[in-house]
Amino acid sequence: MKVLRTSEIQEKERSSGLFKGRVTVQPVLDADSSDLRTNVINFDKGAVNVFHVHDFDQVLYVTKGEGIIATEKEEIRIKPGDFVVIPAGEKHWHGATPESDFAHIAISIRGKTTF
Repeated sequence: MKVLRTSEIQEKERSSGLFKGRVTVQPVLDADSSDLRTNVINFDKGAVNVFHVHDFDQVLYVTKGEGIIATEKEEIRIKPGDFVVIPAGEKHWHGATPESDFAHIAISIRGKTTF
């Protein structure tokens, strides 16, 4: 067993073409050592990712601020305590509103993301 405290997990900058604005990740489970990927993703105000698709199901659990989850058909505001279930193959984006920092825990199995 291992107990991790969010405040003690080092934040790493994310600067790939997937993100617009400042985004950091706090890896809970190392993707290299487990098929289960779990990360805390932190978005500064207005920071978002671009439309993308996973070849795996993904669950997001909102922990801070107000965010947006969107598909090509709708945008939904999300807040702490909300779960989002994104099925494999669904084109989507998510991130912070212009007014609020935002954070969520992302849970998935190892797989491929395309954008």
